[in-house]
Amino acid sequence: MLNIAFIAHDRKKEEIVNFVIAYEKVFVPHKLYSTGTTGTRIMEQTDLSIHRFMSGPLGGDQQIGALVAQNEMDLIIFLRDPLMAQPHEPDIIALLRLCDVQGIPVATNVATAELLVKALERGDFAWRELVHKYKPGIAE
Repeated sequence: MLNIAFIAHDRKKEEIVNFVIAYEKVFVPHKLYSTGTTGTRIMEQTDLSIHRFMSGPLGGDQQIGALVAQNEMDLIIFLRDPLMAQPHEPDIIALLRLCDVQGIPVATNVATAELLVKALERGDFAWRELVHKYKPGIAE
């Protein structure tokens, strides 16, 4: 079971809902997270259970980022709107930087998301399970 997060800017919410509907069966065995409104919209249209954080501009991106910083997130699908300025852009950049630091796969468009979900479906994310299995404890 992997930890997967869904995030979508306002003009991308319908796209992420349709994407998750298309791959709902792939997501069923995993623990799912999302920012507030995105998670609500996905749950309204699917049978998936999603742990929702706050809305992105209110800190939801940072809450997901905290899991990334602890290497507790395995995949993020973050459909960004590249044509609209976001007031919380520094939070978005920080989240993407953390994904790079921790080596967490992140898709920022539906094309990349589909490739990652197909890899998930094939079992190509087994290496993430090893990360969790051999994760060192916190030093005192």
